[in-house]
Formats: sequence, C-alpha cells, structure tokens
Amino acid sequence: MKINIKIWHFILSLCLIIFIIQIREYVDSVILFISWIKLFFSNFSFAIGQINFQLVDRFLSTLLIILIPFYIYKKESQNTLINNKLNFTSATIIVLLSFFIFAPIIAVTNPDFQKNLNVTKLLPPLSKVKVLYLKEETSYENNEINDFLKLKDEVIKKSFDKSIIFIDSLRNGQTITYYQNGRTYNIEKDQVQFSLGQPVVESKTFLLGSDEFGRDIFSRLVYGTRISLFVGLCAVAISLILGLSLGFIAGFFSGPLDVLLNRFTDMLLAFPMIFLIILILALFGNNLMAVIFVLGFSGWMSLFKIVRSEVISIKNKEYFITSKMLGLSKSNLLIKEILPVIAASVIVNLVFQYGNVILAEAALSFLGLGTGSSYPSWGQMIEAGQVYLTSAWWMIVFPGLILFLTLFAAYNFGRESSEFFNPRIKV
Repeated sequence: MKINIKIWHFILSLCLIIFIIQIREYVDSVILFISWIKLFFSNFSFAIGQINFQLVDRFLSTLLIILIPFYIYKKESQNTLINNKLNFTSATIIVLLSFFIFAPIIAVTNPDFQKNLNVTKLLPPLSKVKVLYLKEETSYENNEINDFLKLKDEVIKKSFDKSIIFIDSLRNGQTITYYQNGRTYNIEKDQVQFSLGQPVVESKTFLLGSDEFGRDIFSRLVYGTRISLFVGLCAVAISLILGLSLGFIAGFFSGPLDVLLNRFTDMLLAFPMIFLIILILALFGNNLMAVIFVLGFSGWMSLFKIVRSEVISIKNKEYFITSKMLGLSKSNLLIKEILPVIAASVIVNLVFQYGNVILAEAALSFLGLGTGSSYPSWGQMIEAGQVYLTSAWWMIVFPGLILFLTLFAAYNFGRESSEFFNPRIKV
C-alpha cells in the first residue's frame, strides 16, 4: 500500500515532534512571556527596557510553533502548495526553515557556550557528561521584577554560565569531590545545590558531539542555518533590485545607456569575482553586512541579462505600447506589464542564485572572510574541522553534510521551478 504523505502532513508532524521533545523549553518560554506581560502592565518602562533580540526571538519562536500548525490546519484545503506530495527537496527545505524559525527552542544551548574544556572538548556524537549545579551568587528578592530577571537568566541561554560545572563523576563526603578527565577537585557543600540530601547533578547529551572549544555542534549547526538562509535571502534581494532595475533601464531606454550598462555588466562577468569580493571585504571588513552586500552585488549580472533581453522583446508589443500611451509611469510599466511576463525566468534565476550565495558564504567563511567569529557558520565549522579530521570526524562531516543537502535541495527546487513554469522543458 502506497502512502501519500503531503507537505502539510510533514509540517504538522515536525512541529509536533519539536513541541514534544522540547516541551520543557516551551513551557519555560510561555511562563517567561506571561511574566513579561504582567510587567508590561505593572512597570511599563522596565518591561520595554528588557526587550532585546534574544527575548523577541524566543517569544516569536514560542508563538509560531503553535500558530503555524493552526494556520496550516485551517488553510490546508485552500492552499495547493502544501497539498503537494512530499519529496526530498520539500522535506529538506521545511527542516531548514524549522531550524531558522524555531532555533531558540530546538537548540537548548547557546552556540558559543563553552566551559570545562578538559571534559567537553572533542566529544563524539551522543556523548553524555554530568552537570553539577552550584548555588547562585545573586540573590533575587521576592517581587515581580526579580522573578522575571531570574526566569530570564534561566530561559535565555548565555555563552557562559558560572553556576554549572561539567564533570565526569563526583563523590559526596565532608566536601564534594568531583573528577574532570582524571583530575580531582574539591568544593565546599555550601557552594553546591542540594535536593533530597544529594548534590543536584543532571546529564547533558551532545547530540552531534562537540568541537575543539567544547561547543555543542548541533546548536552551532542550527544557528548556522539561520546565518546561511539570512545571508542568502538578503543577498538575493540585493541582486533582484539591481538586476531588475538596471535590466529594465537598459532594455527600456536603449541607446548609449543600454550600451554602457551592457558593457559594464560584461566587464563584471569577465572579471574574476573572487578578487572583487576579497577587495571589498579587505576594505570594509568581514562582517555580516559586508558579506551580504558583496554577495548581492556579485550576483545581479545574470538577472540583468535576462530582464534586459525580455524588456527589449516586450517593449515593441502592442499591449505595452498601448499601456505607455495611456500614461502609465515607468515603475507601473515594470510592475504591471513586464514583471508578470518575466516572473518565471526571474524566479528560476533567483532560486539558483540563492544556492550559489549559500555556497559562496560558506566558502568565504572557510577562507576566514565570512561573517566573522560573532556568528556560527557552516564554512567556519568545516575549516575548523579539517585540523581534527582524523581524531574528530564529526566536526567536518555534519556541517559538510548539511551544506551539501541544502545546495542539493536548492538545485532541485530550481529545476522543479523551471519545469513548473516551462512544462515542455525538462531540465
């Protein structure tokens, strides 16, 4: 019996799996949100002052993991896209988007968190270490503001936490003795949290192992997905604006302006873009905005050629001449008369361009010219893993695999888009 799984089935199942596995994280987020709402009414200025990217990101993820399944369930019969049959490409794209949207809930560890390297360094996949909890030095008074701050410290994951120690094992005597990689350490009992007469110790699993700094590779892969997808989206948007506007100007006005823009584009196409990229990054630094700008600027030329040739063929058509005689502005001519005709070619070009940008960002990060050390990146992880290829294969295999799957899905999506818009053409 053949099972016909649709896209909306997979989305709902994935949201349910994330919700069940990370139910504790979700409940903590809901409690934090309710606590913040109470402060919003009782102490408005303090509540507004607490807003930052991490808090908003957490709240949005908490809200969307409920709203998205609800919306899909309500609109399932009306949306033809999510009623399509699930395939490898769509499944990969949905998983990547879930990483992008639900990263704070899926990755329960800050991607830059590192501590006790003698215990956490270069752990293989599915490794478990024990976590000893210490008493907090900060004392919170029993009021709404301090309750919120305490809960926020617990829910919003930090890159360092002095209230925990990673250990191999411990012994409870007159003092607490714990062991780290064969070394023995002692700590007074009054510094350790106790429950039912025993030190509070939990187990932490490194699902995909850890890197040379003891950072959780799974969390870095999840947040690295955000960087790759965000850089790709912004860079493609820049390429779309430049290629569409310059292609329309060149095709619509013709004459010397067309010749100038066309020759300038040919020059950029003939010039090795890697040198231009390195030059721009050397001048402005390898930060996130510089990478987005340079990748967006280096990818508009092919779209320019497509739009220019289409505009040249369209502008002599009767319907276009009539629209121009009716007094439509140039922007309206582009949006209402040209875009609907060239939309298929533009979309297919942008889909392939998106995959190229993700690969280029990974390559720049591999060369040390990417988004810098402030953000986890697949290319950066691959570069770090090559040093430990024989002793820690997971450092390079997992980021390399997710990069390959992303590029493969982007190529397949572009091919399927081309076949959808051009049924007679099989790519």
